[in-house]
Amino acid sequence: MIANIYKYNHSFPLEAGGELPSLEIAYHTFGNADKPVIWVCHALTANSDVADWWVNTVVAGRFLDPSKYFIVCANILGSHYGTTGPLSINPQTGNPYYGTFPLITVRDTIRAHQILAAHLGIKRIKTLIGSSLGGYQAMEWAIMEPDFTKELILIATSSATTPWITAFNETQRMAIEADNTYGLPQDNAGAAGMAAARAIALLSYRGAAAYNCTQAESDDNRISEHRVCSYQRHQGNKLVARFNAYSYYRLTQMLDSHNIGRGRGSIREALSLIKARTLLTAINSDLLFPVSEHEFMQKHIPNSTLRVISSDFAHDGFLVEADKLNEMILEFYNNGK
Repeated sequence: MIANIYKYNHSFPLEAGGELPSLEIAYHTFGNADKPVIWVCHALTANSDVADWWVNTVVAGRFLDPSKYFIVCANILGSHYGTTGPLSINPQTGNPYYGTFPLITVRDTIRAHQILAAHLGIKRIKTLIGSSLGGYQAMEWAIMEPDFTKELILIATSSATTPWITAFNETQRMAIEADNTYGLPQDNAGAAGMAAARAIALLSYRGAAAYNCTQAESDDNRISEHRVCSYQRHQGNKLVARFNAYSYYRLTQMLDSHNIGRGRGSIREALSLIKARTLLTAINSDLLFPVSEHEFMQKHIPNSTLRVISSDFAHDGFLVEADKLNEMILEFYNNGK
């Protein structure tokens, strides 16, 4: 499905300093605009076409039922899928931004999406939902604009990026920087480095249990060229085919920027500002966002519930365990009636 593009022809100031001279925001909608609105915030390398990457969710009878709800998802700032990012043309130079694209934060993305919501005439919604980096966005929005959403669903996420996550991100950036094409003014600069970065990221997304289950050898006599080696290279090359290293680099920095306590006294104080009825969903094997992070949020978000999904697929469980997630979210909807 081709994305809609909203063109915002005004300067857009950025939290870390500087500005974008104008802004384009790519977005998808599903269902009819007269229905209650569910706004989905997507994860790191996903896009605004929720039905494309979150399989078995934008389906009748599921938690993103397009016959019951008007579903909106906007591509994040700095990404590869239509919203202004490093491969966009800088109107001040007539050339793509590439490495000159400025540092962006989660709060910048939410301000961009607030502009889109105003353009669409959306003032209040039923549910704001996000997983991973999408959870960062949904949490920020629920704090920046407490009356915007009635319900908040946060999946496999946290109130601040931990040093553990930043360490993974910095290691990925080091891999990109080690590619001597990174920095060149071309769309495919840093491609080999990004492939290595993606392979590093997968270790944190899946974890030992998933790898040992899905990539086990059938031949006990194998010495080299193991199945998992081709898997890592395949996954790296898949990202290269659909993304760019300049966006990937900036988006990992966006991840690192996340701390809802910044400028708000403390993380605890920030969480207490959330008015929406909230469902927190953790995955018991998640290496990046452990259950303990969700327990902390549940303790400090006033009207919140915590559910835990049992899965061997670690952080990627929010994508793999669609049926378990659907059951928990539909229960949450029903309990709010």
